Amino acid sequence: MPLMEQLNQEMKEAMKAKEEGKLKLSVIRMVKSAIKYQEIEKGESLSDEEIITLISRELKQRREVIPEYEKKGRTDVIDTLNQEIAVLMTYLPKQLEEGEIRSLIAAAIAETGAAGPKDMGKVMGKISAATKGKADGRLVSSLVKEMLEKLV
Repeated sequence: MPLMEQLNQEMKEAMKAKEEGKLKLSVIRMVKSAIKYQEIEKGESLSDEEIITLISRELKQRREVIPEYEKKGRTDVIDTLNQEIAVLMTYLPKQLEEGEIRSLIAAAIAETGAAGPKDMGKVMGKISAATKGKADGRLVSSLVKEMLEKLV
């Protein structure tokens, strides 16, 4: 089922669920709003891949603000953000395990002939397409850095 149809279907279900579906409904509406904005900007409907990119960006934004709220002791906001993250994750492809990411990185290192941390850009350029929407970018980046440092 196309992702937009899935969002519409789950929005209806969340509306019927009333109180239990309130957070999910809010997240779906936010995603649909962002999709609509992008479609207007682009002038045509978004593909599933573009929607996944958009959802990944929303996910990243939430993950990035959590440390700020932790510093302020705002556990209520952190709980809400974590719940929103959980809802957003359901619309992304199956996430890669760390071992799978490491094997992709190893292949990219071999393919690019990377010799150390200075070649991080080359490796990230190769690996980012393979992990897009399937792994957290910060995790991928830290693993690439770790594996390149071992080469020196």
